[in-house]
Amino acid sequence: MDSQKKYTPTFSFEFFPPKTEDGIAKLAETSKKLAALKPRFFSVTFGAGGSTRDRTFDTVIDLQEESGIETAPHLSCISSTHDNIREMLHGYQAKGISHIVALRGDMPSGMVEAGEFRYANELVGFIREETGDHFHIEVAAYPEYHPQASSPDRDLANFKRKVEAGASSAITQYFYNPDAYFRFIDSCEQSGIDIPIVPGIMPITNYHQLARFSDACGSEIPRWIRKRLEAYGEDLGSIRAFGEEVITSMCERLLDHGSPGLHFYTLNRAGPALAIWKNLGL
Repeated sequence: MDSQKKYTPTFSFEFFPPKTEDGIAKLAETSKKLAALKPRFFSVTFGAGGSTRDRTFDTVIDLQEESGIETAPHLSCISSTHDNIREMLHGYQAKGISHIVALRGDMPSGMVEAGEFRYANELVGFIREETGDHFHIEVAAYPEYHPQASSPDRDLANFKRKVEAGASSAITQYFYNPDAYFRFIDSCEQSGIDIPIVPGIMPITNYHQLARFSDACGSEIPRWIRKRLEAYGEDLGSIRAFGEEVITSMCERLLDHGSPGLHFYTLNRAGPALAIWKNLGL
């Protein structure tokens, strides 16, 4: 963990672009509460196949202007072309956006062609070619390996290509086994990778939703956590209390071992992240 200990810890929160007026109002309330914590940045997701392109753009601009917190849009390779990525980059530049999360993205069901960018390292390289050092570029990392990776070594090589293409830092897929993160950092250090790699944190509030997310993205829910959550059945209060305890303990361990911060996947809700933040004394 020596490579990570030298970085000042940063904290950030991720949102998705709302679809409705009620959703817009809810996100405004959530972001206001979380902005009070003075995070390093907010980020806004990009729907599969570019399905939220315009809503992502509008949400990013509104959040940064209204909250005063630097806001980073997600950009995805899937369904993207050099022309529309170039247009978005210059649009964000014009609006004072200087932080981007560059991802390969998920292929929508039924889509055959991925687009003009096959992998995230190609997208990172293109952003650097078009805009130089204007953007701080985040990329994804997978402590438990990307679900489509053929081997851990191949997955690490893919990550290193993104770093070499110009990534500034990385955010991991969420996990519940901190040892997986520590081993991943060790592997990165052995491969000469030296950028901040911030753990992604998914609060536990709904077991069935979490199980669905985890099965799709390859994040393991340890058996002891699954069994406890299953035992609570529909008792959401007990699920949330247990989840808060588990995540707080994990975050404490990550920070104590030198993690360069935490990135919270909020699902546009402030409460779970606020509770963990308070428990950590941040």
